[in-house]
Amino acid sequence: MPTTPASPRAARSLAVVNQEIRGLLEAGGLVSPEGRRRYQELLVEWAAAVRGDVAEAA
Repeated sequence: MPTTPASPRAARSLAVVNQEIRGLLEAGGLVSPEGRRRYQELLVEWAAAVRGDVAEAA
């Protein structure tokens, strides 16, 4: 059975997601498996925010 991603939260701005990614990196949060998992989640959210910004600009 395929795994579905966790239900998405309300869309956050690109700046907010980027700030959380930077905070995770600066805190050395990628060391733990949970930190790496959170980083991957944030990258997906960041990409969606970028697509949203592009769509709004068009």
